[in-house]
Amino acid sequence: MLSRTAAAARVNALRGAALADRETETVPLADLAGRTLAADIVAPDDQPPRSHATMDGFAFDATDDYPLRLRDVSVYPEDDPPPLDAGDAVRIATGAPLPRGANAVLKREEATVETVDDEERLHGPALTPWTYVYRRGSNVTAGETLFSAGERLSPRDAILLRDLGHETCEVHRPVSVALLATGTEIHEGRHTDLDSPMLAALVDSWGHDATYEGTVPDDYAVVRDRVSELAERYDVVVTTGGTSVGKKDYAVRALSDLGEVLFHRVRLRPGKPIAVARLPDHDAVAFAIPGKPVGAHTVTTLVARPFFVGETRLPTVRATLERGFEIGAPGFDYVVPVTLSGDDASGELVEAFPLGHVDSPLKVYDETFDPSVLSSSTRATRADGFVVTDTGLDAGSPVDVVPYDAVER
Repeated sequence: MLSRTAAAARVNALRGAALADRETETVPLADLAGRTLAADIVAPDDQPPRSHATMDGFAFDATDDYPLRLRDVSVYPEDDPPPLDAGDAVRIATGAPLPRGANAVLKREEATVETVDDEERLHGPALTPWTYVYRRGSNVTAGETLFSAGERLSPRDAILLRDLGHETCEVHRPVSVALLATGTEIHEGRHTDLDSPMLAALVDSWGHDATYEGTVPDDYAVVRDRVSELAERYDVVVTTGGTSVGKKDYAVRALSDLGEVLFHRVRLRPGKPIAVARLPDHDAVAFAIPGKPVGAHTVTTLVARPFFVGETRLPTVRATLERGFEIGAPGFDYVVPVTLSGDDASGELVEAFPLGHVDSPLKVYDETFDPSVLSSSTRATRADGFVVTDTGLDAGSPVDVVPYDAVER
């Protein structure tokens, strides 16, 4: 049984192998969010290519002494200004290129201009070189690798890419994902499939294409053949249910017969009985996700997510735990849903309340956290995030909360 971090790292490595031979396409920058970059992007030139002003004011050489001769010239962003002589200054607008010979900008509101013998003279406070100047090459140096192949792009990346002269970028095609729910009780409509819509939404939010392919009963041959058929048509097959060690848990056995199971079970509660497999005869990857809905979400976002987004890091918010709890068996990471109150942006203390504690609206446990019951408690999805811990925690303890929206995109 792997640790959570080892399992996530192994899945992330599996992603790299899957991308190696993947087809690419070119997309406009407006469509890059969530896409995976296919090739390194190297800066062709220094950026900015010229130093320019970041304030409206006056440009000059900061090593010159006041008063400075103010030339009858105003420099605007679209201009190509003539060089500046020693002891001279020019009016300059925000974004305008600095004339050669200038290395600083004096803000307009800090300047004093006087006229002496029909010549304008500039006075102001002493400046150091490069004051209020966006200096050439300070943003990007020619030859610098700014984006690496395999990196997942975000909307803000369009800013730098366009500054480098890109209107499009080459990305890997999205992964196609088949979702298959197992279990006779679901197949016959006696239980609701709570997992598939959630998993489809996760895959889509991670920038890939999920398709619900229905259900199969607890029949080994049917499960195996259906997984095999889907693996011929999709890059990834995700099954739900049938991952434990019960008499009718056939999903992991089917993956073992169809390919190589990389691991089965992770030291994580809820969500322990996940399995991940390579299906080389089908050129596909498979994830067998446990059927309890909260556990399914937990293990998918913490272990399967790196395959889709290329990241194992978990952003956190610091908070204070309002109720303490113990854990059961040691040696596991326990994922404890919490609601948050307070506002770290305003400087107020952020408080984390375990949703599932008897003092919360969802009364599942008191002293000892119960992942088994909580894994099926759909109201637990109303939490704002979760705490990952391998020990019990006392009330008042500082905790790192992973917001759900940080792992759902």
